[in-house]
Amino acid sequence: MTDREIRERIDTSRPHPARVYDALLGGKNHYPVDRAAAEGSLRLNPRGYLDVRHNRDFMRRAVLHLTRDVGLRQFLDIGTGLPTQPNVHEIAQSVAPTTRVVYVDHDPVVLAHARALLASGPQGRTAYLDADLRAPDTILAGARATLDPDRPVGLGLGAILHFVEDPAAGDILAALVDALPSGSAVFLSHLTADLNPETIVPGLKATGLPFTLRSRAEFLRFFTDNGLELADPGVVPVHTWRPDGTWHETPVEPEDLADLDALDRAALRGIGGVRDEDINIYGAVALKP
Repeated sequence: MTDREIRERIDTSRPHPARVYDALLGGKNHYPVDRAAAEGSLRLNPRGYLDVRHNRDFMRRAVLHLTRDVGLRQFLDIGTGLPTQPNVHEIAQSVAPTTRVVYVDHDPVVLAHARALLASGPQGRTAYLDADLRAPDTILAGARATLDPDRPVGLGLGAILHFVEDPAAGDILAALVDALPSGSAVFLSHLTADLNPETIVPGLKATGLPFTLRSRAEFLRFFTDNGLELADPGVVPVHTWRPDGTWHETPVEPEDLADLDALDRAALRGIGGVRDEDINIYGAVALKP
């Protein structure tokens, strides 16, 4: 796909999940409509940026665990969003430099940035696949150009299944998991109204994006219905999944925040000082026997 074709696919008239997520992470690769959606969410849920930050840190810890402790050397990251360091290949290859990673997304802005930023080191291999989550067969076929289908794979779907309604979400995951060999792993995160609905629901509605919030029991079924074995501590809020003590709260002087909007203020802060009432995302890691 040429750069011109990519530009023609970009819709700047309405917010896109990957770009809103980028805005909440403090990135710069989004449009005014995405920033407006993120700011609207923060007006109703001022600490909502901690959800996306801790979701991202859950991914980091999950990939570290699967690379370092389980020994996986291949990852398929679906719905990767805009490149935000550290990326999956940077995390995995810091442990095992030969690790192979395939990123999947269907947003043209992600595609444009992925070409430039999702570059592997000389020993590993990294590829980007322009494909829709709703086409798992296409994803699996494309991933085989980089990943060995006979070796275990770490399948990641971070904060993406809540954009898919039932029963499609379960069917998509089942198709993906069924194709994985024994010894593979799945790491998922998902928004829920179980945790602090008085803050999460108004904030999400303000973005204008469609969400399917699922309970813990519904999220758990993604694993049990596919015969996956949960790693400890099971399904938990993302900030409580094997925290490793790396969080910190960045000291910021009040005068440094005076002229900034909510997103720029959030970008200056760290993710320490998180409270249980700040998080509305479940996360879990499971192995395929």
